[in-house]
Amino acid sequence: MSYISSYIASVSELIRRAPEDKINAAVDAIKSAYLEGKQLFAMGNGGSGATASHIVNDFQKCIPPVGGRPYRALALTDNVPLLLAWANDSEFGNVFSEQLRNWVQLGDMVIGISGSGNSENVIRAIELANQSGAVTIGLAGFDGGRLLKTAQLCIHVPSFNMQQVEDVHMVIAHIIFSSLRESLGENKDEG
Repeated sequence: MSYISSYIASVSELIRRAPEDKINAAVDAIKSAYLEGKQLFAMGNGGSGATASHIVNDFQKCIPPVGGRPYRALALTDNVPLLLAWANDSEFGNVFSEQLRNWVQLGDMVIGISGSGNSENVIRAIELANQSGAVTIGLAGFDGGRLLKTAQLCIHVPSFNMQQVEDVHMVIAHIIFSSLRESLGENKDEG
């Protein structure tokens, strides 16, 4: 088997084993937050940060046409000057939690993405969100790390290959988004 075939087979198997019950629970929680007018925040580092930005892009751009109003969603990865200010004046472990502190409210959604499950800045923000009464979702890889125990709902991709974990996290993010959009479209037709 070639490297390419092996890689595709590995990612396909990880996707096939994705925990559908937890993905459905995430969709339900994100939909409830949207219907209640709550905010959604997403964060991660590196490729996980790109996934956070991407999912927020999908929520902001593609949910309003089917949901009838905007989804107030923000990627905590996207304000580079603010990230650098917190990293410089405090420490890198605070770059997400200190941003979140200004915005998070009871019932908001906070999504933390960490390939290792141990990104300190993601963990601190999830802890703050939990203390603030937000609903927290984690996307973790490797052995799940601290995120598996810190997020209220954690979707774990059991692989130690970072690229494959990031691939599957993006697929899961798209499944969540697509399921939400489909569900809101069905509700719109029923209304």
